[in-house]
Amino acid sequence: MNQDNYFEEALKMRNLLEEFKKFYGIRRPTILGVRENVFTGSVSSLAWFMSAQETSFVTLGQRVLANPLKVRMHYGHPDVFDRFWFLTRGGISKASKVINISEDIFAGFNCTLRGGNVTHHEYIQVGKGRDVGLNQIAMFEAKVASGNGEQVLSRDIYRLGHRLDFFRMLSVFFTTIGFYFNLLIVVLTVYTFLWGRFYLALSGIEEGAMNDSDSNKALVAILNQQFAIQLGLFTALPMIVENSLEHGFLQAVWDFITMQLQLASFFYTFSLGTQTHYFGRTILHGGARYRATGRGFVVGHKSFAENYRLYARSHFVKGIELGVILVVYASQSPMAKDTFVYIALTISSWFLVVSWIMSPFIFNPSGFDWLKTVYDYDDFMKWIWNGGGMFTKVDQSWETWWYEEQAYLRTTGLWGKLLEIILDLRFFLFQYGVVYQLKITRGNTSIAVYLLSWIYMVVAVAIHVIMGYARDKYAAKKYNKYRLIQLLVIVVVLLVIIILLEVTHFEFLDLVKSLLAFVPTGWGLISIALVLRPFLESTVVWDTVVSLARLYDMLFGIIVMAPVALLSWLPGFQEMQIRILFNEAFSRGLQVSRILTGKKSS
Repeated sequence: MNQDNYFEEALKMRNLLEEFKKFYGIRRPTILGVRENVFTGSVSSLAWFMSAQETSFVTLGQRVLANPLKVRMHYGHPDVFDRFWFLTRGGISKASKVINISEDIFAGFNCTLRGGNVTHHEYIQVGKGRDVGLNQIAMFEAKVASGNGEQVLSRDIYRLGHRLDFFRMLSVFFTTIGFYFNLLIVVLTVYTFLWGRFYLALSGIEEGAMNDSDSNKALVAILNQQFAIQLGLFTALPMIVENSLEHGFLQAVWDFITMQLQLASFFYTFSLGTQTHYFGRTILHGGARYRATGRGFVVGHKSFAENYRLYARSHFVKGIELGVILVVYASQSPMAKDTFVYIALTISSWFLVVSWIMSPFIFNPSGFDWLKTVYDYDDFMKWIWNGGGMFTKVDQSWETWWYEEQAYLRTTGLWGKLLEIILDLRFFLFQYGVVYQLKITRGNTSIAVYLLSWIYMVVAVAIHVIMGYARDKYAAKKYNKYRLIQLLVIVVVLLVIIILLEVTHFEFLDLVKSLLAFVPTGWGLISIALVLRPFLESTVVWDTVVSLARLYDMLFGIIVMAPVALLSWLPGFQEMQIRILFNEAFSRGLQVSRILTGKKSS
C-alpha cells in the first residue's frame, strides 16, 4: 500500500522521459521529480492530518524547491533517474546503514555535489499510501528525524555547506536539517522557560520582580508566539496554501477549522515531541536505525503496554517531568496566586504536557473503552513483572525492553556520556529547590540542609532493598515471614512520620512536597547509573538499579493510565472519540464498528 500508479498516468511516461533531452538552465536534468497523490487520507482523521501534511510537501513544497530555489533532492520512490549518469558518478546508494539511514536524500546530495540537475514535473503523478495509525506515523517520523540527525554528522551536508552559494545554502539548511533543528530549539525553549521560572520561584527572586509589569507582558508575548509554533500552525501554513490552490481559499480555511475540531493540534504537538526526541538523541549519541512501519491498513486498538514501550522515553517521561515542574511552580510561586497570570504563563506548557501524555490514547481506536482499559492494565502489570531471558521478546518482558531501550548508551562516545550525565543533573534541582521550602527547615538556607536531605534518599533506597531481599528470600515458601517484614517496615515508617509531626515543625504537606523532590532525584540517579553501566553491571548495585527502574516505570505507567481510566469510566467519551477519529467514515456511511472488530459484512 506504499506505492501505486494509474493507467492514464502511465501513458504520460513517454513525455516524461523526453524531459531528459531538454535543458533546464545550463544543464539537462539527471533526476525527474513527479508529484504524488496521497490516497489514504479518508481512512481516519489521523490519516487525513498525515496525508494533508505530506500532500503539501510532495506538490507545492517540491515544486518551489526545484524552481526557483534549485535545491530539490530525491525524497522517495516516484523520481526517475538518469541511470548512466549516476553509474559513472559513484552510483545511487551509500554504503553505511547508520549514517545513510535516510538513503533517498543522499542520492540527491550526490547528484547536486556532482553537478547534476533535479527538476519537478506536475503533469504526471503517482499514488502514494502514507501511514494511517499513530504508532506507524511515530515510527516513520522517528526514522526521518534520526536520519536528519545522522545527516548533521555526514560529510555530504558539510560539502554542500562549503560549495553552495549563500542563498542555496540557506535553502538546503531550512529544507533538511534546519527544520528539525528549529523544532529542537522550540522544545528547548519550553524547557529553559519552565526550569527558569521554577528556579526563580523557589529562590525567591520572582517575588521581588513581580512589580515589574513590563517584563511580564514581554514574556507573555514571547510565549504566545512560541505557542503558535508549538500548535503546528506554522507547519500547517503550506498545507493551507496548497489546499487554496487546488480547492479554493474558503475550502482550505474550512478544512483547517475541521482539523482543529478533530484535535489536529494534539497530533502536531505530539509529532513535535517525536521529531525532537529522536533528532536530539541521534546528534548526542548517534546509532540511528531503520524502523519498519509496514504502512498497513491499521485501525485496530493498540494495548497500553505497546504504547508505553513506544512512547515512554520520548513523550511520557518528558511530559511527567514538565507536569511536575508546573505543579511545584503553582504551589510555590507568588505569581501563581493570580490565576489569570498563571494561566497566561503556563497554558502552552500545559497543552504540551497533555498532548504528549494523552495523544496516544486520543488517537487509539477504542482508547477510552472501559473494558479494554481494564485488560490493558492487567497486561501492562504482567509485562512489568515478567523477568527477562535470552530468548524473551521485548513485548513479553519489561527487562528485555529496558535493556534494549538503553542500547544507544553502550555505543556512544565519551562526550555523549558526559553530556548525558550533565543533562541528568537537572533532576537534582527539584530536591535542592523544594527542600528549603519545607516547614521543618524553619527558613534555614544552609547547605547542610540539602546535604542532610540525602539521608531520606538513602533510607528510601535501603527500605526498597530490604523489601526486595525479603521478597526473594521468603515470598515463595515462607510467606508469613515476608508479610511480617512488610508490616514492620510500614510500622517503623509511620512511627518516624508521627515523631517528626509531633517533635519538629514537620507538616503533612511537607510529605507531599518531599515526594515531588525525591522522586525526580531517584530518576536522575537511575539515568546516571545507566551511563555508568559498564562499571556498575558487575557489582551488587546493578540489581538495585534494575529493581528501582522497574518501580519507576510502573509508577510512570500508572500516572499515564490514571486520566485514561477516568475518561474511560465517564460516559460519552468513547462515542465522542470514535466520532472524532472516523468522521469521514461516518459521513460516507461506513460501519466503523466492523472496521474496529475486523468483522466481514455478511
